[in-house]
Amino acid sequence: MATLKEYRDERIKKLEKLRDLGYDAYPARANRTLMVNDITEKFIDLMGNTETVFGRIKSIRKFGGKLAFLVISDFSGLLQLYLQAQNMQASNAERGLIGIKDLGLLDTGDFIEATGKVVKTKTGEISLELTELRIITKSIRPMPLDHESYTDKEERLRHRYIDMNANIDVRDRFVRRSIFWQATRDFLIAKGFIEISNSVLESTPGGADANPFVTYMDALGQNFYLRISHELPLKRLLVAGFDKVFEIGPRFRNENYSEEHLPEHNAMEWYWATADWEMGMDLTEEMIRYIVDKTWGVRKFKLANGQELDFGKDNEHFKRISFVDILKKNYDIDVFESSMDEIQAKLKQEKLEVEKQDNRIRSLDKLWKKYRKTIAGPVFLIDMPVFMQPLAKKNPKNDRLTEQFNLVFAGSEMCKAFSELNDPIDQLNRFLEQQEMRDAGDNEAQMLDIDFVEALECGMPPACGLGYSERIFWSLEGVSAREGVPFPHLKKAIDSTTKEIYNNIRL
Repeated sequence: MATLKEYRDERIKKLEKLRDLGYDAYPARANRTLMVNDITEKFIDLMGNTETVFGRIKSIRKFGGKLAFLVISDFSGLLQLYLQAQNMQASNAERGLIGIKDLGLLDTGDFIEATGKVVKTKTGEISLELTELRIITKSIRPMPLDHESYTDKEERLRHRYIDMNANIDVRDRFVRRSIFWQATRDFLIAKGFIEISNSVLESTPGGADANPFVTYMDALGQNFYLRISHELPLKRLLVAGFDKVFEIGPRFRNENYSEEHLPEHNAMEWYWATADWEMGMDLTEEMIRYIVDKTWGVRKFKLANGQELDFGKDNEHFKRISFVDILKKNYDIDVFESSMDEIQAKLKQEKLEVEKQDNRIRSLDKLWKKYRKTIAGPVFLIDMPVFMQPLAKKNPKNDRLTEQFNLVFAGSEMCKAFSELNDPIDQLNRFLEQQEMRDAGDNEAQMLDIDFVEALECGMPPACGLGYSERIFWSLEGVSAREGVPFPHLKKAIDSTTKEIYNNIRL
């Protein structure tokens, strides 16, 4: 069996032959009158018409020098091309035409432009009976074009452009991902929110518990951080006089990969002046249902663990569960009174990791996350302690709790939202508490952002804010985080074939 390099060498010879004959194997444009699925879906109306399509060759079958069948694909689907020598234009390098006698210069993976009559073959297959065929792009590296021959997970993630050719369902996933974010945008704009894009580089990262990426800006001669959240700039816009704002874009958290997390991922946050957390919950229920309707067209999902998730009917409220009650009922831990020794003993009993620098917040969070995995949802998690959320208002009914809710389903927290803290003195004190944790070795504790405190001193109206990442999309697609993005970050690796092919180049 020939090696990849040998196949590539053979294709390069064909490319050289095309050029020797005067062909431009990479012209600047291609023509088409229809996508290929237009022909199959509207065959009755189009039968007998002459149309031009464009696509990648998936297969070639030749029967002597007078008859051949090609199958091509474009973004919309597959179409058979039917070639008979007596109907085909002869080879013409100036026009880029490939006659049937030179069909051997084409390979699977090449892009072609094909013109012909819409017909059905004797076997009843809708086809284009060709009169002209143009070479548009010569593929010199063969690649698998069907899912059965391309199943290695590492290879698929590393060469996603091949994966999406071989596994159309993967490509379709990213169409849905686009619809997911567009539905988010459409819903918020219809509700009067204004989309504002803010800087990815920040002098002080904030808005989340995360370890930031650090970079250096030559022009200003100082370090900057890739944002870990969209939150604080958007809240500054409330100070500036905006009523409803949101942003969709990437954020960066310098943490390990997991089934649910990527160091770089897309997220959305919105902030709504005059609203509190109760209004935020109502809006969230409506928003999530709108997005799943637009993206998947269903509200019921079967999860990987066999559980069923149902987002319910309009105007039905999601169930609410208490963080405090869950830890008391399931672990006999009082989030306010239990000692660190008691909490860490419970971690060990539950076979959860105990680290030297664990603090109360991280330890309680580990217990919650273990229980969280059992929740199909959707539910709203409420009753979060003040010491665990430095940016949320206290609950006037219990000043040890915040007015916060987290949307939980498929065993994961999907949205975090709260009545925003706008008391500058309270905010400063909570920042100082977080800074003490950071100084004690907690790299994910929030930094003191004195400019944000100053903004609050100018006056920020009461508001509710909410944020979520594309983890919602990954969960409802039933895929891991890496499978849920087009080109996941992987440790750089160069295979032996590539080294052999480019042996004269420093890679």
